[in-house]
Amino acid sequence: MNSEEMNNTSEPTGTGSTSPEESTPEASPPPTPPTQSGGADDGVGRRDILKALAGVPFVGWIFWRALRKKGLDDYRKEQILEELGDLQGPSFVSDIHHPAGEKIRLGIIGYGGEGNWLTRCAGFATKATTDAWTEAVARDPGHTALRDFMNQPDLNLEITAVCDVFDNRAEAVMDAARNTTRPGGEGKPVPEVKRYRHYRDLLASGDVDAVIIATPDHWHSRMAIEAARQGIHVYLEKAMTRTEQEALDLHRAVTEAGIAFQLGHQNRQIESHEKAREVVERGILGDINLVETTTNRNTPGGAWVYGIDPEGSPETIDWELFQEPAPHHVPFSAERFFRWRCWFDYGTGLSGDLFSHEYDSVNQILHLGIPERVSATGGIYFYRTDRFHDIFDPEEYPMQENRDVPDVFHISCEYPERRLTLLYSATLSNNRGRGMTFMGHDASMEVGGNLTVYACGNSTRYQQKIRRGIIDTSLPLFHWQEGSERIDAVTSASDRYFITRGLMYTYRGGVRLPTNHLHIAEWLRAIRDGGTTSCNIDRGLEEAMTCHMATRSYLEGRRMRWDPVRRRIVPDGPTRV
Repeated sequence: MNSEEMNNTSEPTGTGSTSPEESTPEASPPPTPPTQSGGADDGVGRRDILKALAGVPFVGWIFWRALRKKGLDDYRKEQILEELGDLQGPSFVSDIHHPAGEKIRLGIIGYGGEGNWLTRCAGFATKATTDAWTEAVARDPGHTALRDFMNQPDLNLEITAVCDVFDNRAEAVMDAARNTTRPGGEGKPVPEVKRYRHYRDLLASGDVDAVIIATPDHWHSRMAIEAARQGIHVYLEKAMTRTEQEALDLHRAVTEAGIAFQLGHQNRQIESHEKAREVVERGILGDINLVETTTNRNTPGGAWVYGIDPEGSPETIDWELFQEPAPHHVPFSAERFFRWRCWFDYGTGLSGDLFSHEYDSVNQILHLGIPERVSATGGIYFYRTDRFHDIFDPEEYPMQENRDVPDVFHISCEYPERRLTLLYSATLSNNRGRGMTFMGHDASMEVGGNLTVYACGNSTRYQQKIRRGIIDTSLPLFHWQEGSERIDAVTSASDRYFITRGLMYTYRGGVRLPTNHLHIAEWLRAIRDGGTTSCNIDRGLEEAMTCHMATRSYLEGRRMRWDPVRRRIVPDGPTRV
């Protein structure tokens, strides 16, 4: 017996001063269950075992304590689960084997890091990629990348058109479109795929029914608006737009066109987020007044100081087209092209790139909408040219130009009518995990790829069970494990569950799948069958305006307010000194 098991032979008493066996009769554990049958030849029951052990005092005492503790734990779990009500079962109906429906002709606009991943989640990878996976399996049969990719359900798509300003990326996505090593690709003819230099030519070609747009943020609204006007369905990467006006214009265009629109917040497919919504709606947390969420990273790549492709040059990149919508035009810069997220000319920084994911998760769970007031602070504290190469190898990470997007950011979103504040903080120079926490009067909930709820010691709802030792506030009240079909109460230290984030994969019917695959599949169902998507244009507008309020607050040095009548972001108070 290890030390933890020995410690667990004594009953926890929670925060109250009275142990369960010393409290009221109601708190006593249920009577010893009878033996399984009532006949004379039933065999040895629990009472017989205890009588037999009476002659072996020490062993009998240990066994009696173990039986007694199990009875107490079972009783506690029964009482806790009764308190929680009907939260059993998966939050999503598994439909991954549902027939995809008619073939959809897909266009890909932008094949950088995110475009590559989305294309793969749609069922297309380059031949070099699938060959590398095949070789990896030959070396190590436990390698799962090829198996995971081929296990994705066939979405009945064909890529017919691609567009990218970088020649190398355009050629790569065309190769992926032609590669028949893919879900449902065996034995099918190689489809015809065309490359277009300009997105307008692709959208006007008549070659596509739907497009995935995974370009830098400053192109999002132009491309998505034009697609909507052409009646082409849109899957758009976050952040939805670079500016406030672009978000309003895009919302109007998509609403008027009636196309199927999906914003790329794949967290909408994480089962724990839907389970968290159910927990909130059941009132298990009580009044929620504070939510904290974070993003921490600690690598150059995590701060968007990506590698620079040596083949990127004015000859292979249409630089003038790339920077056309940007507010400031500069001479060709490979650093700006490959690390565009570091400048507000092209992106939205920590607000639109990372906070947007966290905000959308909270919005999914609480249905908050646009906050009344937002205040943001931060700065460029670590990734500065005057100190960067004191830490990182200049040959591996060349950096000549100062970024203007902060690497430390703090946002406060106020919802007075909900009596709630949403706090976000991030650093790109430390990777301590802090997660997303919902704090209610009765309990707190930690949400990531899994979900854990802790009762609050001063809870009104759980006060009696805490005093009676049924609920131990040092342990989770319960946890939900991604892919699980049930919740489970936690009654001992060995049951403690530590949650982690889960933005890449989730489960449907016991099958591990990329969240982006499920998000794309949901969009395709809306195209084929009608209906809406979980991150539709209305949710997109809420995300965009919340992030733009934070960006403007940071840049202008003052708090911002949402005017719901004028549908505008307006300054709220003087500039901070």
